[in-house]
Amino acid sequence: MKNKNIKIIMAISILLLLLFTTANVAISYMKVKKTVEESIINQSLSIGESIARSIDMKTYKRFLRSPEKNSDYWEIRNYLSDAKEKTGVLYIYTFEVDNPNVARAMVVGQPGIEGQHDDFPIGEICLLPRKYVSEAYNNSTPFVTEIIEDSKYGTYVTVGVPIKDDVNETIGYLGIDLSTSSLDNIKKDIIENNILLFIFNGALIIITITSFFLIQRWYQKELAKEVVDTEDTYQTEIKALITSVSSLRHDFTNHIQVLHGFLQLGEVEQAMQYVEALSKEVQTLESIKLNIDHPGLAILLQTKKLAAQNNQIDMNFTVTQNSFEHIKTTDLIKILSNLIDNAIDATVALPEGQRKIVVDCTADLKKYIFQITNTGRALSLDAPFFEQGYSTKQEEKGKVHGQGLFIVKNIVEKYGGQISLYSKNELETVVYVEIPLKF
Repeated sequence: MKNKNIKIIMAISILLLLLFTTANVAISYMKVKKTVEESIINQSLSIGESIARSIDMKTYKRFLRSPEKNSDYWEIRNYLSDAKEKTGVLYIYTFEVDNPNVARAMVVGQPGIEGQHDDFPIGEICLLPRKYVSEAYNNSTPFVTEIIEDSKYGTYVTVGVPIKDDVNETIGYLGIDLSTSSLDNIKKDIIENNILLFIFNGALIIITITSFFLIQRWYQKELAKEVVDTEDTYQTEIKALITSVSSLRHDFTNHIQVLHGFLQLGEVEQAMQYVEALSKEVQTLESIKLNIDHPGLAILLQTKKLAAQNNQIDMNFTVTQNSFEHIKTTDLIKILSNLIDNAIDATVALPEGQRKIVVDCTADLKKYIFQITNTGRALSLDAPFFEQGYSTKQEEKGKVHGQGLFIVKNIVEKYGGQISLYSKNELETVVYVEIPLKF
């Protein structure tokens, strides 16, 4: 009877372990799929916002006042066509939302020749579902539709971002259609590159079940000799196995978190390299692992450390063991990402031996302090660094500068904090951010 009870307990334990481990593999698989989808959509939103900002507003406004296929129309269309070719999306187009029921396509980014007939008339009704049209009309905010099925254009998802003029008024929308087949192919590629992780978990199931059977047989043999010692040993082995499973699962979760971080940052190539490195049991980021409580902060600093290494910059961190829970993760990432990016841009202008950046993230019972120090030329104290549009960088066609410190200042002030920037000994630049803790 006792042996029968032991066998029942062992069988239940094996089934539970099998169930939990299989669920872990399934959840990880779904998480990878969801992460890929979110990363693609977020990247498309970012691309759409960049394209919308780069449209020549004067030209587009003139076209809207006289919506016909004139020189203004073809200038905008050629720009959108070039953007479509570079991004590889299904369609890029502008559309007008002048009522909450329907949207009308204005300029479709397709190759064409001025003066020749094409299939994209101005003012054609878009196939956007009414709820997204209403959302755009009432809120002027970005949106992502559900899957749209159409016999002419196929199955796709539409990403919409507002087109805003110099005074931040919405004058239209930019639409990007993403083919679901392209999304599925990307997800398939990413999942195939993660297959080793799933195989690893499958092997773990087999090893665990085999180990349980071996322990069971060993336990039965030893039961007749010394029940107490055997039971103690059995309990020890079970605890060791559970600890091993937990450790392996923890490592697996860490790998997924790193891949998730790379994909959200748009570093698809880095994610691919990381997976390839796992298959060879080579940890390419081993030298920059950081013991930080905050997962998002850890991923960000690891990514910036990698960027610094690629630019031959000596970057060091001092991070308090703190969860930084009194500031939203997205705000924390925006603050540090913008400040570190500015520091990298300033430092790469120096000879390699002089490129140094120090990032300090500290916390006490009253405040958070973030301080970025980088080597570089002295700054003018009278310069309006925190005004929108001000930048010390040279203007580049198609690129918008002067937003980083402006964004950081707004976030810091939202939390009742303060930010300052100054030169130290004319050899270093320091950005100091202090955010008080409010309970």
